[in-house]
Parts: sequence; structure tokens; C-alpha cells
Amino acid sequence: MNKKIGNIFKGDKGIWMVFFFLCMISIVEVFSASSNLTYKSQNYIGPIAFHTVTIVIGALTAVITLNIPCRYFKLMTPFLLIISGLTLLWVLVGGESINGANRVISLPGGVTFQPSEIAKGTMVLITAQILSAMQREDGADKKAFKYILCIVLPTAALIGIENLSTAALLFAVIFLMMFIGRVPLSQMGKLVGGAVILVAIFLTMVFTLGSIGTSERENEQTVEAVQAGGSTDTKVIKGGGVFHRFVTWRNRIVKHIDKKEITPEEYDLDKDAQVAHANIAIVSSNIIGKGPGQSVERDFLSQAFSDFIYAIVIEELGIVGATFVVLLYIVLLYRAARIASRCENNFPAFLVMGLALLLVIQATFNMLVAVGIAPVTGQPLPLISKGGTSTIINCAYIGVILSVSRSAKKRPEKIAVKEI
Repeated sequence: MNKKIGNIFKGDKGIWMVFFFLCMISIVEVFSASSNLTYKSQNYIGPIAFHTVTIVIGALTAVITLNIPCRYFKLMTPFLLIISGLTLLWVLVGGESINGANRVISLPGGVTFQPSEIAKGTMVLITAQILSAMQREDGADKKAFKYILCIVLPTAALIGIENLSTAALLFAVIFLMMFIGRVPLSQMGKLVGGAVILVAIFLTMVFTLGSIGTSERENEQTVEAVQAGGSTDTKVIKGGGVFHRFVTWRNRIVKHIDKKEITPEEYDLDKDAQVAHANIAIVSSNIIGKGPGQSVERDFLSQAFSDFIYAIVIEELGIVGATFVVLLYIVLLYRAARIASRCENNFPAFLVMGLALLLVIQATFNMLVAVGIAPVTGQPLPLISKGGTSTIINCAYIGVILSVSRSAKKRPEKIAVKEI
């Protein structure tokens, strides 16, 4: 019996433990945070049943993926690149709008598909291949930098048109992969300089064009109202025309940097609902929290089961539970680094580090938003937030990491020879 179980749960046991705990926390917290969904549908089992099935499908996806030898992932690259490009173009033209942005493709049967999730993993896979193929004794060949940017930048641009935070996340991961892959520092410095210039131009455009199509009074109201890309985004779009995302980005930035102190009497919970109720959830948690299923703010937080689920985790599990979640992601990154360090070949090492960074950096984004340190990005908490495409694909990423830990050729261990 134990042997049969061992045949299923192959690969690094530390990664399996992290995966198990994240999935269990997800089921408990999504069940608690989905109160709005259950109230609207009058179906108290439906939302959590759907999420649990999604988790089970994700776990099966991880098991299937880990049984694929890591060398075969290279063969998937051309197909994934074509699929990513076509679906990213498709979602811009005929995608379904969520919170004012075309991010998903509707499929028959009510199923939705988010192309950016596949595109992120594909870019990590391609970058790992380029870096591994062009490694030299003194680091990566200078041409690797150009090849990576020629593929990644157009993809990030397609994603960033409607989902800027995901494009920024992807760019950050690829940048770190190039640093790990020993791309010449001179090229990395030029990339940083170019990024700074582009950010400056972007911010200028956002603050200049972000008010096109809206009256001054509407802009003032929007700045006060927009907090987290919820229902207020629809209001913004009506006045924003082709610059509707510029309006949203501008208002989120302005709202985040505006640190004017507001008295409790002046604070408008209706306009500042998401951040306000996230803060209330956090400050009312104490050390050990209110207990699973005992959240109060889940009934007022519109994205409690997704973008702001970490605030619900803090409210119900307290600082102890929140710290445990952070430690799970730290352990995930540590174990991935251990797996990478033991790989004899460069490709699986770069691949496993890229996917681990993708999951951990996205988790960091989400948690910083939930506690009010970063502006709202709309990034879910990997393997915990409620989701369809993102949950299954994140599970596939875990499966790839496990596959590398199981099938990648290991470095020969150095045996110390004692002097006689």
C-alpha cells in the first residue's frame, strides 16, 4: 500500500507538503470567503464544491505532469508559443470583460480560459531554454539577452494592454531568471535603465491621458471611489473611451499615494470598501484570529475569495496563520533552489527556478496588496485564491517542479577523501 502511494507522490517531499497545505488552506478559506456567492446563488454547496473539484483536477494535473520526464518539456515550446500568441490576440479582440478588462475567453459550457496564465509559463520555459543553450564558461552569451527580449517583450505587451500587473510580474520573473542565468551585467544595467525610462513615459501617459473623456468632477469622484478594480471600474470605463485602462491605473496610483489622514467620521466605507474592509479584517484578527469560518468582513469584501483572500486568512487564522502561509511560499522557493542546485544540466535548473519565482512573486504581490503596502493589482494568491484556469495551471507548475526533482539528472556528489 505504501509503495503504491509512493508511486503517485513522486518527487520532492517538501514540495508535496507545501502543495498539500496550500490546497487545504484554499478549500477552508475559499469556503468561508464565498459567502457573497452563496447568498446570491442561494446554493451553499455549489461554490465550494466547484472549487474543490478544481483543486482535485489541479492535483491530478500535477500528478500527470510530474510523470513527464523534464527533457520532454522542450518539445512543447513551439506549440505553447503558438497557443499563447493566438489566445492573447483572441482575448483582446473577443475576450470577456472582467472588471473592465478583457482577460478571459469564454468557452462552451460556461467555462472561461485566461490566456495570460499559459503565456507566463511559456515565457519561463522559453527563457530557460535560451539561457541553458547559450551558457558559456563566463556566463550567458550576449545574444541570449536579445533573443529573450525579442520573445518576451511582445508577449508582455499583449498581456499589459488589459492586465498591466501580470505583465509586470512576468517581466520581473524573466529579469531574475536572466540574473540567475548570468546574463552580462552591462546588458542587465541597460535593461534597468530602459525600464526606468519606459516607466517614466508610461506614468506621464497615464496621468495625462487617464482623464480623457471624463469631466473634472467625474475624475474627482473616481479618484475617491476606485480602490480595487471592482464594480467602480465599469463606471470609469463609461467615460474613458479607448483610454479606459489609463483611467483605472491613474486612479489606483493616485489613491495609493494619497496618504492624507482621514478621520473615522469622514471615511466613506461605500467608496473605499475593499481596502477599508481588508484593513478592518486585519486589525480585528489579533494573534490567533477569529477561527476558520468566523470572518465578518467576508460579507463586505467583494473580492474576498480572490484578490483579498489573504486579508480573510489573517482575520480567521490571525498573525500565526498568516505567517504560516508566508513560510509555505518561502519553503517552496527554498526547495526549488535546492532542486535546481542538484541538477547537472542547466535547462531543468533554470526552469524550476523560473516557475518557483513566478508563484512566489505573485504571492508576494497579492499579500502586499492585502495589507495595504502596494497598490491594487488584481493578482490572486497562487494555489489559495478561488480560480479555474489559474488554479489548474499553477498546479501544473508544481507538477513541472516535481518532475525536475524526480527525473532531472543529478550532479555527482563530491566524496571527501581523507588524507592518510
